[in-house]
Amino acid sequence: MKSTRPIVRQIARQFVLSAAGTAFAAALLAAGPALAGPSILVDLGSGKVIEQEDAFQRWYPASLSKLMTTYVVFRAIQAGEVTLESPVRMTKNAAKEPPSKMGYAPGSELTLDNALKIIMVKSANDVATAIGESIAGSEKAFAARMNAESLRLGMTGSHWVNAHGLHSEEQYSTAHDLAVLARALRTEFPQYESYFKLEGIVAGNAKIKNHNDLIRRFDGTDGMKTGYTCPAGFNLVATATRDDRTLLAVVIGERSSEERAVKAADLLAAGFGAATANAPTLATIKPQGEGLDQPINMRERICTKAAYRARLDAGEVDKNGKVIISSPNLHEPSREPILVAVGLGGATGPRSPFAAPVEYADVPIPTPRPDYTPVKASVVQ
Repeated sequence: MKSTRPIVRQIARQFVLSAAGTAFAAALLAAGPALAGPSILVDLGSGKVIEQEDAFQRWYPASLSKLMTTYVVFRAIQAGEVTLESPVRMTKNAAKEPPSKMGYAPGSELTLDNALKIIMVKSANDVATAIGESIAGSEKAFAARMNAESLRLGMTGSHWVNAHGLHSEEQYSTAHDLAVLARALRTEFPQYESYFKLEGIVAGNAKIKNHNDLIRRFDGTDGMKTGYTCPAGFNLVATATRDDRTLLAVVIGERSSEERAVKAADLLAAGFGAATANAPTLATIKPQGEGLDQPINMRERICTKAAYRARLDAGEVDKNGKVIISSPNLHEPSREPILVAVGLGGATGPRSPFAAPVEYADVPIPTPRPDYTPVKASVVQ
């Protein structure tokens, strides 16, 4: 099938010029390289869309899925099912998830609070699955909750089958839907915004920094989450606040962590100087173009030797494989990250009424012996 992405890109450019003004377009073009994957820039307070490109194109969300997982958790807390002190139990099923993972042994428990911190910073897949099973009883039941909440929010281009975001052809979203989700997280649950701007965690002897390169490098950054798989590419949802105005950028399908950071930073920087009086909202923009329901697979573009060789020959990466790209809107961190301690234990809150049953070790359980009546000594004699 012939690609329709150039057509959609042209529509997006026309949108920028008509809705956000030529000043924004000029600032964005001057800031860095040409846009690649889908993106959207939104004023968080008003929901006005400042810029969008292919915002309704289906894409594999990778670990941005954990934002949906977190939203379901917040709704469960709101409903009184659990608290932040409730236990998250590591099941055998969760412990088998591929990296990134914490490697906790089956049967171990941690608080829901620590579990959320871990999936926001470390993006641990085993912990994400354990959260789903601890809240809903199974991966399937938790995915059903994800889909129900997604539809309630109006995320009509999304479908979920797991809590972690490891690749599945059946798990997809769009830049538009991810913006809807991110805005809901920030506006409906402002009391939990600290989870999205953690700079890092300490788990035992391990010190783990947040993968969001805008934290400490783009002034005003206050969240949210990164994601990466070969089919998805490098994804980022980022928020930043300046002069009491918060903007939200969704960047998906980039070829490196550096490129997603630069693109998000340039979008946000240009957006702070853009007017939104005549801009449409997330609720009013509509899909345009063909082929939007076919997710784009980035594997051949970023995870093959041929792709790396092509970038090396083009001078886009150095001999160590680092992408050669920069932005005037990103600076080097001026200090070390502030790390928050996480670990096992400490769960004092109620277990979810839908939680998976407690598992036991694979050892035989002793069965009762037959009744035994001691023989009297006189009889023996």
